[in-house]
Amino acid sequence: MRAPTAIYSFAVLFVVVFSAGVIVYSRFQQGMPRGEWGGDHVNMNVGDGSAKLEFDCATGYIAGPLSVDQHGKFQLHGTFTPERGGPIRAGESSREQPASYSGEIKDHTMTLILKIGDSDETETFTLEKGKAGHIVKCK
Repeated sequence: MRAPTAIYSFAVLFVVVFSAGVIVYSRFQQGMPRGEWGGDHVNMNVGDGSAKLEFDCATGYIAGPLSVDQHGKFQLHGTFTPERGGPIRAGESSREQPASYSGEIKDHTMTLILKIGDSDETETFTLEKGKAGHIVKCK
């Protein structure tokens, strides 16, 4: 009868350790606050598990999870799709590119750094929670 007791003890120990790990992890990771974030030349709508971005002449998408660490910092991967003025031409292919979206959230302000593909260039935006972005669409 020792084997079942040892198995039971191991199972209880596993559940306790796993639960402690989840609690510690959740203290250091949180979800990005949902809702609208806006700034000059950018608007970001954060949902339950993704975010949609609109820029002056482009769109972006980030699939979740949208994790933010204990200091408000984040590093997320998604897509960036440039747009151009005028109608979409027949047979025109999507120009979607991989992008990284990183930055930091402090109170109701987000600093968002966009890096497209393998480029070394970045663009930085400042967004505020609950405000619409100031976008000037391509014509």
